[in-house]
Amino acid sequence: MNTDKLQKYILKLKDSFLEESEENKKMLDIYMKYVEGTVSSEDMEYANKQLNQVFKSLGLGVLTILPFSPITIPYVIKKAKELGIDIIPNWYKKL
Repeated sequence: MNTDKLQKYILKLKDSFLEESEENKKMLDIYMKYVEGTVSSEDMEYANKQLNQVFKSLGLGVLTILPFSPITIPYVIKKAKELGIDIIPNWYKKL
């Protein structure tokens, strides 16, 4: 892989993480409003979807520390697709 492609990929990854950070802040604000009792159902739906994305990201992170992760990650993704389960975070799909 040449350095231009690598640099472009890293910049896309950085932008995705920055976008996720803003979305996570919004999610936490919505949960704080929920505690106060001043949140709409649409906002709660957004916050819950964002939390789902966070859990997906954490799940893939855990898989990377397992032994033989280059083998286990593709296997888990393939099996999830076969079962109709989406385990890939949206930020990664945008890359």
